[in-house]
Amino acid sequence: MKKHWRSLIIILITLAATLIVLIPATTWMTANVKSARVIHNSRMEPVILIPGSSATQDRFNTLINDLNKQTTGHSLLKITVQTNGSLKYSGRIARNDNEPYIVVAFENNKDGYPNIKKQAAWFNTAFTQLRKTYRFNRFRGIGHSNGGLIYTLFLEKYYQADEVTMSRLMTIGTPYNLAESNSDNRTQMLSDMIAARKSLPTGLTVYSIAGTENLDGDGTVPIESVEAGKYIFQNQVKHYTQITVSGDDAAHSDLPQNQQIIQLISQYIVSTPNQQGVPGITRTPNGNGVGQPG
Repeated sequence: MKKHWRSLIIILITLAATLIVLIPATTWMTANVKSARVIHNSRMEPVILIPGSSATQDRFNTLINDLNKQTTGHSLLKITVQTNGSLKYSGRIARNDNEPYIVVAFENNKDGYPNIKKQAAWFNTAFTQLRKTYRFNRFRGIGHSNGGLIYTLFLEKYYQADEVTMSRLMTIGTPYNLAESNSDNRTQMLSDMIAARKSLPTGLTVYSIAGTENLDGDGTVPIESVEAGKYIFQNQVKHYTQITVSGDDAAHSDLPQNQQIIQLISQYIVSTPNQQGVPGITRTPNGNGVGQPG
């Protein structure tokens, strides 16, 4: 009789131990399946903007105000990533806004390749938190000046195509070869980006905008440095198009407020892309190739 009770007690203890392990595992699996389903079904596709060096989270205020005059107003969330990786928020994403604007800036917004690499890592920190909070599975991007470099490094080093899809990227006045105007003199940064280009998402559409205040460029970035983006993206992403903007407000610091560029953003990033021309713009799209300025 005692042996029978001893066996029964052992069976009960074993069963209890199994339940202790099984219940948390089942709860974890259910929660993760639910989370994956929410992300998969998410309709949000934010436009995430990164400013260049020395710029703050307010860099795109005029651009976004002008865009919201052309379309139904979208909400704006601003984030500044601190040097310790913490995030400082301003604004909010409105309920049921499936196409909000999110600006990610940096407390340390200084220039230079070593710092740009740090900013790419900080952007990844912010991006990871944004996905965790808002659970989107698609997004589009805009990078002005060094913001385009940060995006390129992010895509090559941190982007996980199996978790989220970046459909379109527009870089504006981005110095892919820094201040170098001779394409034969490749900086370390450009060489590194070319070497890692196979990590870029092959389904991405990229628009590279160059400003021409004069024949040499936008007054800050040589046009040859913007053109060097073709060595990174050409025949690697789905579509790469270079567009040259000239005329008023074509200086480097004015490009985010340039009305021609705002029109391009409205056509190719914010709303459904179309092929209608914009006055004052030279565009030569070429599928997997590159659009050369006229």
